[in-house]
Amino acid sequence: MRIEIDLDLCQGHGVCEMEAPEVFEAFRDHVELRQDRPADSDRDDVERAVQYCPTQALRIIED
Repeated sequence: MRIEIDLDLCQGHGVCEMEAPEVFEAFRDHVELRQDRPADSDRDDVERAVQYCPTQALRIIED
């Protein structure tokens, strides 16, 4: 699994960081990945982060 962030959509709300702090780091106006290929053990957290992103700026790419 790989994660992509659409920086044109991302507004830095930080919902993803609340759901998966080991994977995402929120700043004032955008989010960055701490790791773009998280461990399988983080999958549930990442899926919630993608689901709850208010701007739908995140997506999971299956390898």
